[in-house]
Amino acid sequence: MKCLRLHTSQQEVPVGKIVCLGRNYAAHAKEMKSEIPTVPVVFLKPSSALIRNGEPIVLPLISNDVHYEVELVVAIGKSGKGISSSDAGDHILGYGIGLDMTLRDVQSEAKKKGLPWSVAKGFDTSAPVSDIIPGNEVRDIHDFRIRCSVNGVVRQESSTIGMIFSVEKIIEYVSSFLTLERGDLIFTGTPEGVGPVVAGDVIEAELVGYAKISHRVIAD
Repeated sequence: MKCLRLHTSQQEVPVGKIVCLGRNYAAHAKEMKSEIPTVPVVFLKPSSALIRNGEPIVLPLISNDVHYEVELVVAIGKSGKGISSSDAGDHILGYGIGLDMTLRDVQSEAKKKGLPWSVAKGFDTSAPVSDIIPGNEVRDIHDFRIRCSVNGVVRQESSTIGMIFSVEKIIEYVSSFLTLERGDLIFTGTPEGVGPVVAGDVIEAELVGYAKISHRVIAD
């Protein structure tokens, strides 16, 4: 079973489901030629997609266009259903940085046919995640700086201030139809600047001031 790790104590917590948001930054929705959503766009990754810092990202043979998407990740520490936004903080274990690796060509074909994105988003190694910083060790959860570099060149850099739906609103919405359990992860969406990687590239993602991950991309 895949586990997340708490940064301070090195405690490990089994990971359940990985809940992801699409189009949660207006500029990214625009770059993808998509409408800005009025309710969160939610999809899932299996826990088997998770890898930790330093493990390789493996490019599946079924895709020729694999993209990085840097995201703030929220770890759930207390189970709940129907959680209000005002109570959401009580259910948060902590925060990390993650990459929502995406088979863009596979996703685009699925969109054209009205099919799910499961293969494009849920393949093995598609969810790199850092150690989790406990919630009581962060300063302002509404203004995290997130950054992604490929081969040392910054490709994405933004603040979570730009999220359309805040962490609290995401938890409120998702928990209205899914029970959130300890060990679940929420990927909160990516800002603009997504793009492709190829075998041999090194991707670095950072929750500035808190956590950083680095992954080499390899062919299957």
